[in-house]
Amino acid sequence: MIWRAMRLPKGFKLSALVALAIPVLVALTAITTLAASSPSPSPSGSTAAALPGDPTRGAALYGQNCATCHGASLEGGIGAVLNPIDKLPGVSNPLDPTFLINIITNGRTPQPHDPKQIAMPPKGGNAALTDQDVKDLAAYIIQQNTLGAGNAPLAPGELAKRTILWVGIGIIAMVFVTFLLSQYNMRWIARRAAARRK
Repeated sequence: MIWRAMRLPKGFKLSALVALAIPVLVALTAITTLAASSPSPSPSGSTAAALPGDPTRGAALYGQNCATCHGASLEGGIGAVLNPIDKLPGVSNPLDPTFLINIITNGRTPQPHDPKQIAMPPKGGNAALTDQDVKDLAAYIIQQNTLGAGNAPLAPGELAKRTILWVGIGIIAMVFVTFLLSQYNMRWIARRAAARRK
């Protein structure tokens, strides 16, 4: 009834429906992809239970003992990047509490293919750090990586792939919508021309 009142050409109903459906499908796909890639919130206290120490104390200790080499925001510098933590060859989980505590306690001599080739001294050069201090530092590093997991920047290759995918989908959708609208406009122009000839 509405279509007849608007005097739209036959077949426009399907064309208009398809023209509207494509942008909606693109938007829904984007929303679904973003929702799937977002980290689900962990139950309250589950992260804290897995931490080897107190991350609040660890933050203060980090500022006093580690920020000079590893950056104020764990972004790295002379020392390794700690958020997101550098991947090390032969280490499956660099956020494993035992591994972190061992590295902080004993230091690390650079290995082939390490991101940084500068040795880390035991306890960052501060022998006064206690075992509990080391656990608190490890807890702080783990917590910061856990909190930042959803905000970590994409690798350049992954970012390029996603950009190409969404730009490609957008171009195809716009070309299709433009084609449908041009078909409608040509029919409308033809009907107007026919009405003037009468």
